[in-house]
Amino acid sequence: MPQYNSVTPEILAELEKVVPGRVAVGADVNPDYARDEMPIYGTRMPEAAVDVLTTEEVAGIMKVCYEHNVPVTTRGAGTGLVGGCTPIHGGVVLCTMRMNKILNYDLENFAVTVQPGVLLQQLADDALTHGCMYPPDPGEKMATLGGNVATNAGGMRAVKYGCTRDYVKAMTVVLPTGEVAHFGATVSKTSSGYSLTNLLCGSEGTLGIITELTLKLIPAPKATISLMVPFEDLDACTSTVPKITREGFKPQALEFFEKEILVSSEEYLGKQTFPKQIDGTEIGAYLLITFDGDSQDELDALVERAAEFLLEQGALDVLVADTAPKMKDVWAARSSFLEGIEEQTKLLDECDVVVPVNQISAYVRFVADTKQNYDFEVKYFGHAGDGNLHIYTCSNTMEEAEFRKQVDAFMSDIYQKTMELGGQISGEHGIGMGKAKYLKEALGETSIRLMKGIKQVFDPKMILNPGKVCDIQ
Repeated sequence: MPQYNSVTPEILAELEKVVPGRVAVGADVNPDYARDEMPIYGTRMPEAAVDVLTTEEVAGIMKVCYEHNVPVTTRGAGTGLVGGCTPIHGGVVLCTMRMNKILNYDLENFAVTVQPGVLLQQLADDALTHGCMYPPDPGEKMATLGGNVATNAGGMRAVKYGCTRDYVKAMTVVLPTGEVAHFGATVSKTSSGYSLTNLLCGSEGTLGIITELTLKLIPAPKATISLMVPFEDLDACTSTVPKITREGFKPQALEFFEKEILVSSEEYLGKQTFPKQIDGTEIGAYLLITFDGDSQDELDALVERAAEFLLEQGALDVLVADTAPKMKDVWAARSSFLEGIEEQTKLLDECDVVVPVNQISAYVRFVADTKQNYDFEVKYFGHAGDGNLHIYTCSNTMEEAEFRKQVDAFMSDIYQKTMELGGQISGEHGIGMGKAKYLKEALGETSIRLMKGIKQVFDPKMILNPGKVCDIQ
């Protein structure tokens, strides 16, 4: 374990020279900087926090901290769910939220250059004004793009358009030493050595600090439509998912969820959007499907064919949201699942496993059987189109120590099943510190050794976001 130094008054004075008036200590440090959105993994206040505005400032901060062996944890909006931006060794928190400018569009090459503090929703809305779409669509729209890239966030539209990594053309990165590097280019393909751009995507702030991004755009679809598809039970619902792909349908998004988690979300929003019964039959689960295309006529024909197919698979009905307000309402309910759970739950943990699409139904059945052995509630939903499932353990009655103990056993059970089915332990949230133990168990010594070797090359003093991903003992 590296031995880190404390932030002394002399070091604070050096930091202040780099970012005058933007170094906070003691009670002036934002308490949110002690954790991300999943406090079950613990909190730790940094000794100092700095707000940066430029690549040069980030480089200056890192040179000071590297020289004095002070750990640095980078954060954006702090919307992560695995303790990824928790400064577990104290030191300095470096916040990029004020680096929030959309710098320029290159519409001839369908690219945009942004700073890392730009919010996902900010770019999504702005790109539309240029006739473009930024396809990655993680559920947390107030997350920063830097954080999205650092975790290779996926989201709802990954089934058709891929994950964040697929849209990163180039980046500017400050290394732990304070060196500034530029990876990638605005080109369609490359075979020019190791892909350092791809390596930084999903590295969770352990290898470098992203200070500028060039992202791929696509022409915005001319028409979009969503379908609410209720089923009597979850098994019938999830069993339909791989058949949708086999039939040649290409949804922009394909989500599944149980009625219970929908009710939590609608209570949080104070608005009911989805039916709970169809002709006297209780609904147990839903698919939420979005299609996009070049014209409304094209989509109308597609929806007619899809509706016929879904009814043949046992859907109780196919309800169409074909106006902007309707689509906004149905997707607001889906996007508020986590907020609804958080509001109604005292103790909470989660995982976001990913399994082959044709194994979703078997995996969900396994989770449903396994949860019977534990005292907490289990709620789940997911990106059915790409096999990424979100599983939440929730309790309002258990003691925290017992909750943690039981959750650890439960997670070990379901992660083992994930690997048996050919899956991975995280599809989009990352590893952080909360899942590092399980990553080691899942990947084995060889993979962890290679990851640690990469970390050592980028960060010889191990000062950048220490204790995360593969930096485990």
